[in-house]
Amino acid sequence: MQADTPSGLPAEELGRVHFIGIGGIGMSGIARILLARGIEVSGSDAKDSTGVEALRMLGATVYIGQAPENVEKADTVVISTAIRETNPELAEARRRGLRVIRRAAALAAVMAGRRGVAVTGTSGKTTTTSMLTVAAQHCGVDPSFAIGGDLGEAGSNAHHGTGDLFIAEADESDGSFLLLAPEAAIVTNVEVDHLDQHGTPEAYAKAFDNFLGRITSPGILVCCADDPGARRLAELARQSVRTVRTYGEAADADLQLRDIEITPTGTTYQAVLDGGTPTPVAIGVTGRHLALNSAAALLTGLELGLPLDRLIEGLAGYGGVRRRFEYKGTVAGVRVYDDYAHHPSKVAAQLTAARIVAGEGRLIVGFQPHLYSRTQAFAAEFGTSLALADEVVVMEVAGVREEPVPGVTGALVADAIDLPPERVHYEPSWSAAAPLLARLARPGDLVLTMGAGDVTLIGPEVLTELGALTT
Repeated sequence: MQADTPSGLPAEELGRVHFIGIGGIGMSGIARILLARGIEVSGSDAKDSTGVEALRMLGATVYIGQAPENVEKADTVVISTAIRETNPELAEARRRGLRVIRRAAALAAVMAGRRGVAVTGTSGKTTTTSMLTVAAQHCGVDPSFAIGGDLGEAGSNAHHGTGDLFIAEADESDGSFLLLAPEAAIVTNVEVDHLDQHGTPEAYAKAFDNFLGRITSPGILVCCADDPGARRLAELARQSVRTVRTYGEAADADLQLRDIEITPTGTTYQAVLDGGTPTPVAIGVTGRHLALNSAAALLTGLELGLPLDRLIEGLAGYGGVRRRFEYKGTVAGVRVYDDYAHHPSKVAAQLTAARIVAGEGRLIVGFQPHLYSRTQAFAAEFGTSLALADEVVVMEVAGVREEPVPGVTGALVADAIDLPPERVHYEPSWSAAAPLLARLARPGDLVLTMGAGDVTLIGPEVLTELGALTT
């Protein structure tokens, strides 16, 4: 058993709340909101970080390392799927009979009493949630938000707003989005993923079907008409959700994107709502997938009653999210970026956009596969996506919550990349990855580190190595 039955209590009735793994991007956001509401918060994490220190400054008690005594004063303990039953704090919480809830149940508690908007899908959740948040803020409504990444404009992943809207990224990976009860929802796409949690593609898709039943009356669902899985969901939703709206380049989309233009500095398109007059939209980030995300935010904002002109102005000022094609620096004429992409379609979409930014330079990718199960299931697809680069360095798998699987290594992905052998490099040594990427690069090139694991630490090391090579 991973967690007790969710209490369904509003945040103010949870008592003193303790987070196991409070430094995580999802946990820390909920903790921030609880602290802003005057609720006593404690937590533990494996190591100190700027995020942990920020929570301390807001009033949280944070322990480094996990021990049974850390939960002595808690009434409610919040866990994620990464926390195992053998965790000493969880075991002690069980022994004491404390209320134990999953992260999504804690999110539902802080959303209670607000007009909830849940953003989900296989990919694009963080960016779409961020875009809708920024656009809504520009409309002056000051929404609360909880995002799976640090929003550039706010420098934070969460905020306790004064308005009645609560915009949240909803995690489908373990099915925990079924604990939410939003008034409105966005589904960006439904592709096969997270088979380690769901078991089969059919079970993964079924979780989205079940999510429809969590949308409360009167109900708004916004889906991408270009994605087969999301389109199927929209058709199914018409039986139960009052308002179902679609966006995309498809001719029958309620909000159709026309004349998309992608440049190294941004993306523009014409938004045509219900066959009406085209309206120009511009965002300061590069990529067709980001244009679609912005359209989802725009259409949802309109359905929530926000003004079109202010939404478009807000989207124009969107500055991105950390770890989503995040610029790390330039040394010796080589630009270094970092991205969270860890699913084949995400990798392909980001590399297509990065190619435009690279211009005449080469695109060099350092990719860290995430999870043994995902690597085993999608090695061939990753190979196809990564072949969009000029040079690829494949690192070892970041197993995170999984035990190693015999024969499943980064080599599976490297072997599947359809590029000349001299342009594909399998490098299992962490310490050797940054020097290799630096040696491969030359002035004008773009180096992109990719993956959901700690590959994000490689970018700064690449910059250091580039500096050393020029001295």
